[in-house]
Amino acid sequence: MIESAVLWLLKFLAVPTVGLTSVFLIAFVSATLLPLGSEPAVFAVVKANPAMFWPTVLVATLGNTLGGIVDYWIGYRAKVAFAKERSSRWFHWLKRYGAKTMLLSWVPGIGDPLCTLAGWLHLPFWPSVIYMAIGKFGRYVFMTVTLLYVPDGWWKWLGGMSSKLFG
Repeated sequence: MIESAVLWLLKFLAVPTVGLTSVFLIAFVSATLLPLGSEPAVFAVVKANPAMFWPTVLVATLGNTLGGIVDYWIGYRAKVAFAKERSSRWFHWLKRYGAKTMLLSWVPGIGDPLCTLAGWLHLPFWPSVIYMAIGKFGRYVFMTVTLLYVPDGWWKWLGGMSSKLFG
C-alpha cells in the first residue's frame, strides 16, 4: 500500500501543470533528513522549458531553505534530549564559525544535519537562514547550468541504457 502511494505521488508530481509546485515540494522534502535529491526535478523543469530557469531555481531555493529551517527547529528543540553529544568536534566547529557554516548546507550528506546542529546550538536564526539560502541558491544555479551543458544525446543514451537495465 505504501509503495502504491509513493508511486501515485511521484506520478502526480511529474505532471507538467504542477512543475513549480513539484519542484518546491521535492526541494522542501529533500532538505529534511529524508534521502531525496531535488536537482533532477529542477533540471527536468528547466530542460523542458529553459525560460523557467530563474523561477525554478528560486522556487527550489525557497523550498530547500524552508526545509533547512525545519531542520534548524528540530535541532533547536532536540538540544535537551541529546545534551551529552556536545563534546563532538562538529559542535566545536559550528560554535567557532557560527552561522557562516550554513553556506555548507548544500553539501549532500552533511548539509541537512548541519542545519539541525545549527538549531541545536542556537546559532542566530536569521543569519543562519540567509547563509543557508545563499548556499542552496548557489548549488541550484551551479548544478542546473552544469547539467544544461551536457549534450542531449548523452541523456538519450542514458535513458536507453536505464530502460534496458530496469525496463
